[in-house]
Amino acid sequence: MAERELKRSEQSAIRKLVTELCANYDSQDKICLPLDSPCYMLNKWWTGAYCRYFEKAVLPVDAALESAITGGDTSMRQKICSVCGKSYLPITSQAYCSDACRVYARRKSERKRKRRQRQNQP
Repeated sequence: MAERELKRSEQSAIRKLVTELCANYDSQDKICLPLDSPCYMLNKWWTGAYCRYFEKAVLPVDAALESAITGGDTSMRQKICSVCGKSYLPITSQAYCSDACRVYARRKSERKRKRRQRQNQP
């Protein structure tokens, strides 16, 4: 994909991801810890070279932004949680987005099973 200028919404989404999720970003000093200088992802205004950590670990969190920037289709990797409706990147055969959703779904199915069992008793 050819390099292009980022849209304002893409720039703000990148800034939000860096400040909230990037482990290399120190919010107190507002620097990139490995580089010991200001994070260049905060002022990025074009597509092209990205911080490797950002590209591999932070960007996949926002699938829409990732597909807009890279031009690739990331929807096949995402699943939608049947409990809460959030989209998430599954790890192996993960069925729910979090442990809380998994526990909720398990309790719900156990309630249904017990209800059927009680109805079938004479």
